[in-house]
Amino acid sequence: MNKTIVDDCTLLNLPKISDNRGNLTFIEKGICPFEIKRIYYLYDIPAESIRGGHAHKSLNQIIIPLSGSFNIELDDGDNKKNIHLYRPYQGLFLCQMIWREINYFSSGAVCLVLASDIYNENDYYRSYPEFIESKYKLESC
Repeated sequence: MNKTIVDDCTLLNLPKISDNRGNLTFIEKGICPFEIKRIYYLYDIPAESIRGGHAHKSLNQIIIPLSGSFNIELDDGDNKKNIHLYRPYQGLFLCQMIWREINYFSSGAVCLVLASDIYNENDYYRSYPEFIESKYKLESC
């Protein structure tokens, strides 16, 4: 497994088609850097809630603010980065082995997540100290 850093998590500009009837954005093969195997979304989230609070061992994701806005705090064990998502035609590519917390949800925010695999509890680090320990083991290999 390659060591990933917060700078590997990048904003993706999704296609946006606009005319007098409104806007349309789409995602298809070639736009997403992985095969989408799972889609889910978060909504009706109280403003003070924090979602995420975990890292994935091998899963990659794209997180898109379909409505409203929220922040994503990224942490690779050495560096941290905070990204504010608010454009429904931009998604954040979130790679494996990055700790994430999603917070500061605006009223009516909807967070769409595209995932590279189906749900697998064994793919999660739900403890920050365990995540950090695994990163240092990876570096010493």
